[in-house]
Amino acid sequence: MHVGVLRLTLHLPENHSLKEKRRIVKSILERVHQRFNVAAAEVDEHDHWQVARLGICCISTEAKHADQIMARVLAFIQEDSRGLPLTDYETETVPF
Repeated sequence: MHVGVLRLTLHLPENHSLKEKRRIVKSILERVHQRFNVAAAEVDEHDHWQVARLGICCISTEAKHADQIMARVLAFIQEDSRGLPLTDYETETVPF
C-alpha cells in the first residue's frame, strides 16, 4: 500500500475576508474530491485570509499510480484555480 500526499499553497491576493477564503477553498476542495476521489482539506494558515494551504492524499497499491494521481490533481488545480497563484507545492509517496 502506498499513500500519495500533495501539500500546496495558494495565494488569494484579492480576498478580503476569512468568509470569502472559506468559500473559495471549499469550492476547490469539492471539485478535486469529486473529480479524483481523493481526500482533501485545508491543513494550515486557517486565520490568514490571503493564503490557503491544502493537503490532498490518495491510497494506491502502486507508488507510480499514487504519483500519477497527485500529478493530475496538481495540474487540475493549476488550471482550475481561477488564476490564483500557486506559490508552493510538495508531493510525496509513503509506502506502508
